[in-house]
Amino acid sequence: MSSPTSALTRERTRSAWIFLAPTVTVLLLVAGWPLGRTIWFSFTDASLDTIGSASYQWVGFANYFGEYGVFNFGAAEGFWRTDWGKAILNTFKFATVSVVLETVLGVVFALVLNANFKGRAFVRAAVLVPWAIPTIVSAKMWAWIMHDQFGVLNAMLKTWGVIDSNIAWTADPAYALWSVVLVDVWKTTPFMTLLTLAALQMLPRDCYEAAHVDGIHPVKVFFKVTLPLIWPALMVAVIFRLLDALRVFDIIYVMTSNSVDTISMSGFVRREIVDNNYVGYGSAASTVLFLIIGACTLLYLKLSRVDLGGKK
Repeated sequence: MSSPTSALTRERTRSAWIFLAPTVTVLLLVAGWPLGRTIWFSFTDASLDTIGSASYQWVGFANYFGEYGVFNFGAAEGFWRTDWGKAILNTFKFATVSVVLETVLGVVFALVLNANFKGRAFVRAAVLVPWAIPTIVSAKMWAWIMHDQFGVLNAMLKTWGVIDSNIAWTADPAYALWSVVLVDVWKTTPFMTLLTLAALQMLPRDCYEAAHVDGIHPVKVFFKVTLPLIWPALMVAVIFRLLDALRVFDIIYVMTSNSVDTISMSGFVRREIVDNNYVGYGSAASTVLFLIIGACTLLYLKLSRVDLGGKK
């Protein structure tokens, strides 16, 4: 005979699944179905012309390991010199540098905004302005600021004597990717600031009062008290930001178009499917992108020992 506790547990589980069923169904329709179709197309030679009539052919793993597949490590120019290899490197460079800078700056700004000073409410609102501006608008605005002939940035740097001639910030391979990173840091740092500030607002004040009474240096208090307490929330914020950075497309495409020197994995997928009409090959690249993001997320969660519930 089952105990009342186990019966209650089963009833709660049943009720939870009933309430979750509509959400799970919607997720399967809007996420699972497109993902499944993409994986299916990756094993075919489908194009935009043949999808509607289903006249494409099954090619197996040719889009993955064939002569022109995404895993063609035997390419004459070397895998990392192919467009797909460059897209992977560009994406990881962008994600690593941007997320690190945004996290550090976000914590610094959050600590400042957490202090009591006159006009704090106005400053908090002003900090969120870059985050509130749509990405396309921000990218286009900064593209004009960095324009090699008419941009304000070159004019200011020449006036200050920093540079002697105009620099093509978004066209020169030496500067293009890092210019995009700079713009992304400007736009997304407020997001990290807001989440970190929310974590700081939840910290108990008695820890800081005790540290003040003991005369502990503020820097030591930050590393010994503040950082460990906000670490779970900070790591969740980093995970979400890392996912966004790994699938970046819009800001790079608007500022540098289809340049091979800055193209991301998402940009590569878009180019192959839309511009080159290679739906099968583009779907294979999209599937690999999905697997890379999933693997990076699982690895990051394991290394940081943080789950989405905030436990460590």
